[in-house]
Amino acid sequence: MSAEKEFEPAGEPGPPGKLESRSIDPSDGIAPSTGRRVLDIAGALAGLVLLSIPLLCLYLLVRLTSPGPGVFRQTRVGQGGRPFVMYKFRTMREGVGGLTVTATCDPRLTRVGKVMREWSLDELPQLVNVLRGHMTLVGPRPETYDLAVHYDARCRWIFDHRPGLTGVSEVRFRDFDVLPPGEEVDLVNYIERIVPARVQIDACYLGDPSMRATFRALWDTVRHVLGFKVPPLLVTAEGAGTGRSAQPRTAETQPREEPGSAA
Repeated sequence: MSAEKEFEPAGEPGPPGKLESRSIDPSDGIAPSTGRRVLDIAGALAGLVLLSIPLLCLYLLVRLTSPGPGVFRQTRVGQGGRPFVMYKFRTMREGVGGLTVTATCDPRLTRVGKVMREWSLDELPQLVNVLRGHMTLVGPRPETYDLAVHYDARCRWIFDHRPGLTGVSEVRFRDFDVLPPGEEVDLVNYIERIVPARVQIDACYLGDPSMRATFRALWDTVRHVLGFKVPPLLVTAEGAGTGRSAQPRTAETQPREEPGSAA
């Protein structure tokens, strides 16, 4: 759960300059292992039951403090590049145009929305996506299609995997790890510098998404949300991670699971 940046449609985005565009070809992709899926169902059910009252309060707070729906729905890139509708609490004002990239200091954010983003509370409705099998607890970021079409061919393997409610890159990578101080995260910088670096960080988990690695990512997320410092995985401006080397699995190279495997 990242509190730094989220993507919501806010009017029609302008042309992304020199960025090339290529459609996302759908495939079956790579589903989480049986063990991870069991964890997804148990975790999502527990979260929805235990947080039912806070979720209702947040929904009412959004509705009462700004005009518009309480829950924001948007089509995202799912497993194998297939679309799914992602849910989150609305954090922006209705009918205000602007860029697709949205930071916590964006004036389009409502006062309640800004607080929810700082604590990642706006992403709690995604537990429904996890329960329905559209998302998993730990995985890559659920990207928007208007940004995904600009991904370089070397980064598109990430769309084979089911997107996550949280992920290694969400808590152990920051934009300033690859951008000089004061440089803005515009669309070109995001696609050409942020995305390759973030994909390399996610590869450290997706190369071997064991149950141990999954629980570690969840624990890092809890620490991050509570304000504890989680050490970053350092990357260069070109996106080369200095963490454990990992070869990401693709739909063609994924090994066949052994009976009873939990990872």
